[in-house]
Amino acid sequence: MKANALGKRGLSIGQLSERTGLTVSAIRYYESEGLVQAWRTDGGQRRFDRADIRRLSFVMISQELGFSLAQIRQHLDGLPQGRTPTQADWTRIAAGFRSDIDARIEGLQTLRDRLDGCIGCGCLSLKRCALWNPRDRARQYGTGPRYLRGDPDEID
Repeated sequence: MKANALGKRGLSIGQLSERTGLTVSAIRYYESEGLVQAWRTDGGQRRFDRADIRRLSFVMISQELGFSLAQIRQHLDGLPQGRTPTQADWTRIAAGFRSDIDARIEGLQTLRDRLDGCIGCGCLSLKRCALWNPRDRARQYGTGPRYLRGDPDEID
């Protein structure tokens, strides 16, 4: 009742759905996950703060970038409830995501650069494997695409 006690009308879940493009069931799910918090009117209707439009938009964008709900929740927990986040709030969150995004970019560039060569999977099915992974030496690092996982290309 925090916002109702302040005399604010708030947004219904339907209005929030229209503004964000999310289904009502998705908003309820995000609410159950603690990403947004509704309050109730005296008549028992669920209401959301206008700031929840931006919070949910942030959730959608973050998920499209591959972040988990746990990671998103961690960042949103640092935002104020009941007010629209400021530029400083978003700058702080962006800095938190930057190192993870940079690591993903580096990994994708490595993948791109190595796609035309052996990936060190130990399959020995390609003629080039005899050059890149003779006698399946990459296997000492474990299973799977060892070189793409960052293991050294040269094995003693």
